[in-house]
Amino acid sequence: MKARHLLALAAFLAGSFSAVAADLKVGIIGTDTSHVPAFTKILNVATNKDHVAGAKVVAAFKGGSPDITNSWMRVEKYAEEIAKNHGVKIYDSIEEMSKNVDAVLLESLDGRPHLAQATPVIKAGKPLFIDKPMAASLKDAIAIFELAKKHKVPVFSASSLRFGKDTIAVRNGSIGKVLSAETTSPASLHPTHPDLFWYGIHGVESLFTVMGTGCETVERTTTADGKIKVTGTWKGGRKGTFTEDKGYGGKAIGEKGESPVGKYDGYAALVKEIVPFFQTGKSPVPMEETIEILAFMEAADASKAAGGKPVKIADIIQAAKK
Repeated sequence: MKARHLLALAAFLAGSFSAVAADLKVGIIGTDTSHVPAFTKILNVATNKDHVAGAKVVAAFKGGSPDITNSWMRVEKYAEEIAKNHGVKIYDSIEEMSKNVDAVLLESLDGRPHLAQATPVIKAGKPLFIDKPMAASLKDAIAIFELAKKHKVPVFSASSLRFGKDTIAVRNGSIGKVLSAETTSPASLHPTHPDLFWYGIHGVESLFTVMGTGCETVERTTTADGKIKVTGTWKGGRKGTFTEDKGYGGKAIGEKGESPVGKYDGYAALVKEIVPFFQTGKSPVPMEETIEILAFMEAADASKAAGGKPVKIADIIQAAKK
């Protein structure tokens, strides 16, 4: 009797260990960005100094955009790299891939197909992380969130800059309520996307991480050397400014002092947020904040078209919902 009890206990513990140790199977959509081999190494290689446990990339769908040079030049290269080095299986369709994974990373460099690529994943009921930009328009981003809500599927999107050490510390109250902030990042443009969607999103995401939601108006101007400068006015008169620059950085001023923000600290901090999101379905970034970030960037283009006049965020969101 005692022996049987010991055997039963051993079997139970073995089963429990397997359940805990089992990694989520992750699929990737879009092998045309350097994020693909980087994220795969972080998740799949236990000896990697930035390794994040709990999930492994096992599948991918190539995707790719023929009218974007950086896409078609890299899509085959990165697909071959993760297949050869990490045993990732390449599928011919998102639908088929989705059947064989637990969660999905939508990594396509081009934001335009994100709505179409996200749709079969959401309909399959798989948690979905969408890399920057969430879409090539606020309208498409809202459509993705609405579809996800309809099917009760967790979705979130963010730049890795959001999870920089100093930036998150300020977000969590290290200098009290933030009264104003300035951030910088490169802001290369692409004709297929609104100006800041292509790369300026990084600095804008840092800005919103420390300022939070509540931006009411946006004004876009240029610096003396011709760089993009976008100033937002938040509820209560708080000011937040994004300025195009060569590097990632910035400063936040709060009730208890000031702090550097906006530094790039690598991809691992983002992946550390993605895995728990896949496991729990709880997004680390509120949907409302992501929508406001995209509205801020679209409002910047609208302000540019209006000669630098202030544009209301609420008007941009209302137009996108129509």
